[in-house]
Amino acid sequence: MIETTDAAVRAAGRHALRGDLLDFPSQPVWGELDSDAVRFLPDHWLLIEQGRIVGTQAEAPDDSWMRHDHRGCLILPGFIDTHVHAPQLDVIASFGTELLDWLNTYTFPAEQRYADPLIARQGAERFMDALLAHGTTAAVVFPTVHKVAAQALFEAAQARGMRLIAGKVLMDRHAPEGLRDDVAQAERDCVDLIDRFHGRGRLAYAVTVRFAPTSTPAQLAMAGALCRADASLYMQTHVAENRAEVAWVAQLFPDARSYLDVYDREGLLHPKAVLAHGIWLDDADRQALAGRGAQLAFCPSSNLFLGSGLFDWGAARRAGVQVSAASDVGGGTSLSMQKTLADAYKVQSLQGQRLDAWSALYTATHGAAKALGLDGEIGHFGRGAVADVCVWHWAVGGVAQARMERVRNLHEKVFAWLTLSDERNLVSAWVAGRERFRP
Repeated sequence: MIETTDAAVRAAGRHALRGDLLDFPSQPVWGELDSDAVRFLPDHWLLIEQGRIVGTQAEAPDDSWMRHDHRGCLILPGFIDTHVHAPQLDVIASFGTELLDWLNTYTFPAEQRYADPLIARQGAERFMDALLAHGTTAAVVFPTVHKVAAQALFEAAQARGMRLIAGKVLMDRHAPEGLRDDVAQAERDCVDLIDRFHGRGRLAYAVTVRFAPTSTPAQLAMAGALCRADASLYMQTHVAENRAEVAWVAQLFPDARSYLDVYDREGLLHPKAVLAHGIWLDDADRQALAGRGAQLAFCPSSNLFLGSGLFDWGAARRAGVQVSAASDVGGGTSLSMQKTLADAYKVQSLQGQRLDAWSALYTATHGAAKALGLDGEIGHFGRGAVADVCVWHWAVGGVAQARMERVRNLHEKVFAWLTLSDERNLVSAWVAGRERFRP
C-alpha cells in the first residue's frame, strides 16, 4: 500500500519501504545458524533517496517520504545471478542431453537466430524483464557471438537501470556456420563494444570466452591481451563442467596442466574473472583460482539437469575460492534464485554437507557483489548502496503458510521460505530506487 501520492514527494525521489528487512553486512560462517553476520530488522522502514539507501528505522517516516507499506513481507537486496545465458530462454527445459549434445542440439541453433537484430532486441528485452520478474536485479550474462546481440542486451539493461556485466561471445572454431567469428573481427567488435558500453552507467564489459574448445589458441591469446590492457574489464567463461568436456580440452590443449591452466597461461584468471561450474577441478586448480582472486559461479540446477556432476563447495571453501550462485538458464531450469539455492542445498547434501540459509542467501547477494568487486554498490542495505531491492511474501499457498506457522526460530523461517518460495512470492522489484516490476 502506498500511503502518499503527493506529486512533490514523488518528485523528491524519497521512498520508504516497510517490511521485515534482511541482509548480510558480513560473510556468515558456514553452518552457524545464530550468526552475527545476519541483520534482521522486523517491521522496519528502508529509506531510499535518489536511488540510494540512506538508512533504516523502526518508526514511520514523515510525510516527505512516499511510504510503501509491505508489513508482513520479507525485504531483501535484489538477487545477483553470476552466470546466465540470455538466448537460452528459448530452449529452457529441453529433453535428454548432456553438455556437449545440449550445445549442438539445442543451444547453438537457438543462438544462430540472434544474428537478426530484431530477434536480438526482442530476446534481450524479454530476458531482462524475466530477470526482474524473478527478483534478480543484477547479472553476469552471456549473449551470443553476434555483436548485435551484445549491444541489444546492454541497451535493454540500460533502459531498466540494471547492473549488467556482459560481452560478445568469442567462438572461432568447433561451432556451426553463423556462430563463428575470427580473431581480428572479434577483437574489433570487442573494442567497439567496450568503448560504447563499459563503465557507462551500470554497465560493464566482460571478455567472454565461450569455453576453451570453441576458441583457438590465437583467440584465447587475444582475449588475454584485452584483459591485460584494461584491468577494469571482467572475464567470463566455463570450466570443468562435464567429464567429456574435460577430456576434449585435454586433447585440444595437450601442453596445459589442466583445463583451468588453458585460461591461466593466457592471463584470463584475475580478480574480475567469473568461471562457471568448476566441478571437475583438482586442488592445484583451486589454489590457482584462490591465488588469482577469480570466482566460481556454482550452477546447481544446471549441473543436476544436465547430469554434469556435483560441485564440491567444501573443497572450494577450504581453498579460499570465492563462490557465487548462478541459474545458468537454459541448462538450469529456472531463473528463480530460490530454486537455484534449494538445488544447491541438495547438491551439498549428497556430499554430506549442509548449506545453511545464511550462507546461501549471502552467496546470491552481498557475497556475489563482493566477488564481483561491487559490494560498494549492491547486495546489502548499507548506507549509500544502490537501492536494488525486492519485496517477497513470506508464504504463498496453504503448504507454505502452514509451515510458517510452525517455525521455531529465524533461521528455520528463512530456510523454509528459501526452500518453498519462488517467483510467485515476489511482490515488487526495485532497481536503483525505482519500482521496475510488480505482478
